[in-house]
Amino acid sequence: MTIQAAFIQIIQALSPIHGDREAASIAHILMEHITGLGKMDRIVYKDRELTENQENLFSTSLEAMRRNEPVQYVTGTSWFYGMELRVTPDVLIPRPETEELAEWIIEDVKKAGTQPRILDIGTGSGAIPLAIKKNLPLAAVSAVDISEGALKIASGNAEKLSLDISFSRVDILDAEATAALPVFDIIVSNPPYICEHERAGMQDQVLSYEPGIALFVPDHDPLRFYRRIGLLALEKLTAGGGLYFEINEAYGAETVNLLKEQGFVDVVLKQDLFGKDRMVKATKF
Repeated sequence: MTIQAAFIQIIQALSPIHGDREAASIAHILMEHITGLGKMDRIVYKDRELTENQENLFSTSLEAMRRNEPVQYVTGTSWFYGMELRVTPDVLIPRPETEELAEWIIEDVKKAGTQPRILDIGTGSGAIPLAIKKNLPLAAVSAVDISEGALKIASGNAEKLSLDISFSRVDILDAEATAALPVFDIIVSNPPYICEHERAGMQDQVLSYEPGIALFVPDHDPLRFYRRIGLLALEKLTAGGGLYFEINEAYGAETVNLLKEQGFVDVVLKQDLFGKDRMVKATKF
């Protein structure tokens, strides 16, 4: 099978599922994964035969895509803030909206001209702390997660990118476990925030493959993690320290009110590029 024939076969197989344009985009990603060649090289060498190993990888990758597996899990990689990260079903696939959260912190720190101590809670693939450390090399960055699998992925990404980040396993809902955490100048988190009733409107691709522990909260307590992390921030943030969240667009006002009730000041609700309430920043008085 030639490179071009494989490319066409992927499009034909995936177009009924994803549509022609998305199928072509996925085909380019898969063919680079299979051949190691960029788009222009694949055009130049379109008549080159796939090796036996490449044909095997082609077959397994296409079968995974037919099962509606996310292409990022098929290739094992996802891009975030200009970095290629390893991802597996142990971690969420990083989203563009989360890049905006990381950028907000990076811009604020650069404006302040400080060298802060920063904690990321629920780090997953390590996307947020990696972006921060890459762009703020003098910051002391730490990250925690409850999942050993996620921490393994995050640590591997940090090692690959030669970024010095301290990772540790902590259940953020366990007050005894968090007592040993030191003081920070900034705390950031993209915690689970999708309510159980919202499952019905979600893509099967997400529900079947991405880790539910990183996605869902009970309908009766949608702000569970924001409440807990807010209380933790009151203990572990320095005076004037910043707390940053990614949030559920449906609970922007509620999240702001919660943080104000907890005693935070200068609470700011920010929309993402799609015009949805997506981020909140609060300052410890």
